[in-house]
Amino acid sequence: MMQTRIMTAPAQKFYITTAIDYVNDRPHLGHALEKIQADVLARYHRLKGGNVWFLTGTDEHGAKIVRSAEARGQSPEELASENAAKFQALKQTLNLSWDDFIRTSDRNRHWPGATELWQRLASAGDIYKKSYRGLYCVGHEAFVTEKDLADGKCRDHQTRPEVVSEENWFFRLSRHADAILRRIDSDELRILPASRKNEILVFIRGGLADVSFSRPRKDLDWGIPVPGDETQTMYVWCDALANYITAIGFGRQDKEFLRWWPADLHVIGKDILRFHAVIWPGMLLSAGLPLPKEIFVHGHISVDGQKMSKTVGNVIDPVELVKRYGTDPVRYYLLREIPAHEDGDFSIAKFEERYNGDLANGLGNLVARVASLGEKVSPVAFNFPKDLLPNVRDAIHATFQNYEQAIVEIRLHAALAEVWRLIAFTDRYINAAAPWAVSDPDEFKRIITNAAYLVSTIANLIRPFLPETAEKIQELIRFEDSALHIRKGPNLFPRLG
Repeated sequence: MMQTRIMTAPAQKFYITTAIDYVNDRPHLGHALEKIQADVLARYHRLKGGNVWFLTGTDEHGAKIVRSAEARGQSPEELASENAAKFQALKQTLNLSWDDFIRTSDRNRHWPGATELWQRLASAGDIYKKSYRGLYCVGHEAFVTEKDLADGKCRDHQTRPEVVSEENWFFRLSRHADAILRRIDSDELRILPASRKNEILVFIRGGLADVSFSRPRKDLDWGIPVPGDETQTMYVWCDALANYITAIGFGRQDKEFLRWWPADLHVIGKDILRFHAVIWPGMLLSAGLPLPKEIFVHGHISVDGQKMSKTVGNVIDPVELVKRYGTDPVRYYLLREIPAHEDGDFSIAKFEERYNGDLANGLGNLVARVASLGEKVSPVAFNFPKDLLPNVRDAIHATFQNYEQAIVEIRLHAALAEVWRLIAFTDRYINAAAPWAVSDPDEFKRIITNAAYLVSTIANLIRPFLPETAEKIQELIRFEDSALHIRKGPNLFPRLG
């Protein structure tokens, strides 16, 4: 198979993470979006020859888990294991390529590093104990202030926070405010998109308060005990954020940890930006550890214009969606229809419109045309780049430039749009050349080989996005022994309805 390599610079290590997901419920479409976005970037860097490590996992401690388990008549351990298995199953359902899955309830892999991190913060003089009375949002597992609320309710969860009065350990986040600000402002810690960077800079300039880092164990015993104080449980965000370093060996295997850290990219949702762009850098600075290089912040998915909600009954199960339409169509919709930097909307009508228009009539029809015509002369000699027409070469070059720039900027929808422009170019090329009306066998071969090369390039470009489809195309059109081997196959995307 002709491999137009997706490569612009020598590849190095690339450590990418997603947020770890609460196990209070099963996965929904928003979880699928984040995992697929990270998967595309991991696959892209592997294609460049990079040494990639892709981490995901589950966040299994905290009051939210305890309350969900109690409501179902389960122990927190039972609920966590049941739902963690559902998140792990997404790997096959969505054809994800993660290398590791960390669970924060893992006492062998996670707890030692989380404990070591706490001790480093304490040694730096950044952990102290005080009595506190404040508003606690169970949905966020975080204390909030009045300015975080709208009509007395959490903006994200639409619930009123609880008034909590207790003695906790606190992290001296305020001490690190200026250092965090400098690193984000200078892009030493890069935050994409720019709107999220500006948002967090405004927040930091407004002043950072110290944050509660523990809860009394008598009220919450599901979690990691505070080192040296068995009466307290490590606060869920201190525990959860540590996963990015514990999974790669912090506190257990220093050589492995040093091999991968710092993270090259954290992929997170906009609702947890402050935790990742403020508290996490503060913890790392206190512990004397390097900061991650970049945080990419994606938006949320609505359904038919409404926020996904169990109350409304519009939560979309990605597993059921894949059963109905297939893995790559689901990946395609989420990556193309949902703007990578913004919120997006899902509806069955729009999904089926994208499927029929872009996949069945677009990519699928193009591959079928080229395979059907090419089978007549296969195998056909092809001398690259001598036999490549100038307009074909120029179209491919422009596509690659725009595609790679879009991926650098993590505008995955824009990268796919570039590929579909090349699909449209290929259709126009075939229509203009009209090989079915050509009587000269050499001219026919010239048209077909250029069309086949375009399709093979398209297959290579979609490989990070639609890996199963790319494989299917490359089974139909391959380059071997200086010749193109082309054969017809089944429809890639049978039309719906």
